[in-house]
Amino acid sequence: MTVRRLAVFDMDGTLLDSLPDLGECCRELLAFYGLPALSDTMIRTMIGRGVAVLVSKALAAARGLVGEGAPVIDEAEASARFMTLYMPRLTRLSRLFPGAEETLRTLRAAGWELAVCTNKPEAAAREILRDLNVADLFVAVGGGDSFAVKKPDPAHLLGTIAMAHGQPGRSVMVGDMPPDWQAAEGAGCQFLYAAWGYGQKPPEGGQWQAGSMAEVPARLEAMLPG
Repeated sequence: MTVRRLAVFDMDGTLLDSLPDLGECCRELLAFYGLPALSDTMIRTMIGRGVAVLVSKALAAARGLVGEGAPVIDEAEASARFMTLYMPRLTRLSRLFPGAEETLRTLRAAGWELAVCTNKPEAAAREILRDLNVADLFVAVGGGDSFAVKKPDPAHLLGTIAMAHGQPGRSVMVGDMPPDWQAAEGAGCQFLYAAWGYGQKPPEGGQWQAGSMAEVPARLEAMLPG
C-alpha cells in the first residue's frame, strides 16, 4: 500500500502571520519589567525557535537598550508570564497568510495529507487552527512541547510525520526558518522554502522555494509527483 504524500507546514511565518500578536505580547512583557519596547521589525528576527528563545532574545535586546542597571529577570518566569499574555489573544491580530486556506484545501483535494510542525506550544497551535477554521484539514500537529525536542532537531519533524502516518521520503517540510530546513535535512525529507515568511533564504544548494502560498501546490507536485 502506497503511503499518501504529506505536506508538513511550519506555523509562524509560514501558515500564520503571527507577528502582530507576538509583538504586542512582547511589548506588554517588557513594560511589566520596566524595559523599553521593541519594534515588530526587531521581534520578527526572534521568532521561530519557541517561546523561551523569543522571550530570552527580547529581554536581552531590551536590557541592552537600558545598559548598566538593567533588571535581572528570571527567564523561566518571564516565559510563563508571556504565555499568560499570549493565550487569550492568539488570533486577535494574527491571520493566515493570503491564499493559505485555499492552498490547504487544494492540496487535500489532490490527495495530500497535511500536518503542522511548529515550535509553538501544541495547545496554542491547535487553538489557532480551530479559531481560523482550518483544524479539520490537518491529520497531525506536532508542537514545540509535543516531544522531548523541537526543531531544528529532526526528531521533532520525524515525530510529527509518524503522528500523521507518513514517511520521510513521501513528505515535504514547508517553512521559512533555519530550524525548518535543518530539521528537514536531518529527517531525510524534502524542503520547500516559504519566501513570504519571516526567515532568511536557505544556503544555496538546489532548494525549492515558493514566493506565495498560491505557488505551493504546484511546487509540491513538482517535488513529489503523485
